Amino acid sequence: MSRIGKLPIEIPAGVKITVSDSNFVTVKGPKGELSQQVDPEIALNIEGNTLTVTRPSDEKKHRAMHGLYRSLLNNMVVGVSKGYEVKLELVGVGYRAENDGQVLDLVLGYSHHTYLQLPPEVQVEAKSDKRSNPIVTLTSCDKQLIGHIAAKIRSFRRPEPYKGKGVKFVGENIRRKAGKSAGAK
Repeated sequence: MSRIGKLPIEIPAGVKITVSDSNFVTVKGPKGELSQQVDPEIALNIEGNTLTVTRPSDEKKHRAMHGLYRSLLNNMVVGVSKGYEVKLELVGVGYRAENDGQVLDLVLGYSHHTYLQLPPEVQVEAKSDKRSNPIVTLTSCDKQLIGHIAAKIRSFRRPEPYKGKGVKFVGENIRRKAGKSAGAK
């Protein structure tokens, strides 16, 4: 039995889960609404305030889907009840971030500004304090979407290993390399 798939999903107060006949799951909560199509071979049982995911057999395909759909549904429940937050730090001289509504304006050392139009499900806040690196905070109820957007922002200027300049996650450790050493004879 899958260690992840067999764990029940606790449904917190204020979260409503509906499952249609074609295994289309909709989760509504205080932070938003998410939906996911689940494979028809995977069974979903709602009893009280717990949701359990079961598989029909021990085939490799069923074992893989068992843990996958349990994780996706758990992420949806956590997202609509608590939400997700990702913080990115811009490390480098002259690196700046500003947001105008859903448009993120980044200055990352190129000869031009980099603009990113964010979907309405993601809220963005860019904070620049003196004597500290700019921080971009993304919040959303959709874990997949917020991870995709954060990876997209990070791809504009990945952290380099010599000086550590670039866009990195807050708390991320960058493996540093030693620079050139003076020519020893």
